[in-house]
Amino acid sequence: MQDKNAHGIVVKGLLKSFENLKVLEGIDFVVPKGEMLALLGPNGAGKTTTVRILSTLIKANGGEAYIEGVDVFKDPKKVRSLIGLTGQYAAIDEQLTGRENLVMIGELYHLGRKESEKRAQILLEQFDLLEAANRKSKTYSGGMKRRLDLALSLVATPPVLFLDEPTTGLDPRARQAMWNVIERLMKDGVTILLTTQYLEEADKLANRVAVLDHGRIIAQGTPDELKSKVGSDTLELFLKHEKDMTRTMSLVGPGAKENREEKLISVPVDKGLRDVKRILELIEKANIEIETMSIEKPTLDDVFLRLTGHHTH
Repeated sequence: MQDKNAHGIVVKGLLKSFENLKVLEGIDFVVPKGEMLALLGPNGAGKTTTVRILSTLIKANGGEAYIEGVDVFKDPKKVRSLIGLTGQYAAIDEQLTGRENLVMIGELYHLGRKESEKRAQILLEQFDLLEAANRKSKTYSGGMKRRLDLALSLVATPPVLFLDEPTTGLDPRARQAMWNVIERLMKDGVTILLTTQYLEEADKLANRVAVLDHGRIIAQGTPDELKSKVGSDTLELFLKHEKDMTRTMSLVGPGAKENREEKLISVPVDKGLRDVKRILELIEKANIEIETMSIEKPTLDDVFLRLTGHHTH
């Protein structure tokens, strides 16, 4: 068992079933203090169920879980004082202004009126909501509502934050704004568990990634470690003439794939630039004309497809 006091989140053998449906089948992971783990998987994989258990909203059927060393199952009240939670749908009172929402949450946490107003002002500035602070939140855009929701989860400055698909449904600009906010939180030392279907999001933000599929974690590691499991970089060659495809395939060696429609040949380059140089020299000697070329690195999408046989969506 990992030292539960040395980490922000420790999960061991977590089990959850709803009647006859097994949702979690004994998952394990650890999030060191001040780091982020992205829990990656398709709808129905068990991501939200994991967050709901760790945030004390539902009970597990078995296993262990600790937040900042506190047992989630034995002391849920203490755990609730250590966490913030932002879900896929903003949990704000749309009849209140942004400022009123924040002050209300501060008072619910017994911060007192003055301290609640002070926290509200700080968070409105931090989340770029100052101009809209005194407007009813029902007038906010989707991205603004999501930022306000995240601000609400931080009123009591929790050391651990659960972000359950926080950018689902946002346009690219609003998603980028949320990423900027999340990166600032990480710099401030907040421990974060992020669930997401967006591979780019996990790759950009997380220290480590755990791939969840059908209630089991099937791979864990840094984004680069997981991508290295897929294999090497790929040299993509778009030929000028389709008639050169067969000859080129015979030159570049084993492992190459062809797409005759696009006149594309993809070649794994295990030795990096050395392989690229060797292949290009062979093609030049054979007087084969290349239209364009590029080197593509594996993505987390490739990892997920290799591990599960399907994409996240």
